Amino acid sequence: MTDNEILSLISESPSHGQRLLFDKYYSYVYAIVSRIISGFGSNSDSEECVIDVFASVLMKLPEGEKGSLKAYIGTVARNAAISMRRSLAAKTGLNVAMDDDIAAVLPDSANIAEQTEQKTAAEQLLAVIESMGVPDSVLLIQKYYYERSSKEIAELLGMSAGTVRVRSGRAMKRLMKLLDEKGITL
Repeated sequence: MTDNEILSLISESPSHGQRLLFDKYYSYVYAIVSRIISGFGSNSDSEECVIDVFASVLMKLPEGEKGSLKAYIGTVARNAAISMRRSLAAKTGLNVAMDDDIAAVLPDSANIAEQTEQKTAAEQLLAVIESMGVPDSVLLIQKYYYERSSKEIAELLGMSAGTVRVRSGRAMKRLMKLLDEKGITL
């Protein structure tokens, strides 16, 4: 079902249209949210954020809007997940105050330089991966960062496992070409 059909259905039969919107974009939103919240919250926190995303999308959906909802939903999901990550970090104390005893133990300057280099390389890699767009960026992150199987990724994105394998192979080749073009070596 297309986005325009879902939008029309939301106007005519809100509960049915909302359900179709949720079914179509749940995996997409969950992938975005879980990537951002990872390490800060639990699965229930991710689920809560996903529900908040859909509530926000449905409340703020422009009247008579036609076109693709994917970019709009992805942006709302990213912003909600970042907000929740900040909230979770504050609650769990993952932010360290400078006057804590932990901050008194600073690594030597050689480690700082090496860590900075690694962080810069990782940021460059993530920027290139994100520039590849969805679903290629999601496939690469799920496969190589979270080490999920093709079957798990297929369920997450609503694709077949074969499609995931082929697309991730192509995405990896494309990533290597982009890194080469930008002169980024890892």
